[in-house]
Amino acid sequence: MKIQVTEYLVIDLEHENWECRCCGHRLISARENYKKGALIHARDPRQIHRPLIDATKFAYTFAPDPALCVIYEFYCPNCGTMLETEYQVPGHMPVHDIEFDIDALKAQWAKRGGVATPDMGPDIDFMPDRHLHHHRH
Repeated sequence: MKIQVTEYLVIDLEHENWECRCCGHRLISARENYKKGALIHARDPRQIHRPLIDATKFAYTFAPDPALCVIYEFYCPNCGTMLETEYQVPGHMPVHDIEFDIDALKAQWAKRGGVATPDMGPDIDFMPDRHLHHHRH
């Protein structure tokens, strides 16, 4: 049985593995940190949070200092889907943010049966030709 844990992560309880929800690639044992099975990119935070003021004139630009902050991006090694992002102190190990008691989870889902992935809702017709905001012209 496969259980969706996050938007892009699934646990395969039968094989006890983390998997990418998009391509089904087995990342690593579900008893370990899934981030160890992902590709990691350490990004300079200034690439995401650009300085708001001129860095040549001011020491503090309202952008994160790369000496104090790094953005880790975790990707599926098979399809390249971004699984997670994490703000961290440079050089610090990635956080082990999701940890399950796999034996208890297997027992719980064995009793439940049923669907382990959420149902998707119906397609919504947003009526693109309809004027939706409510101010007077």
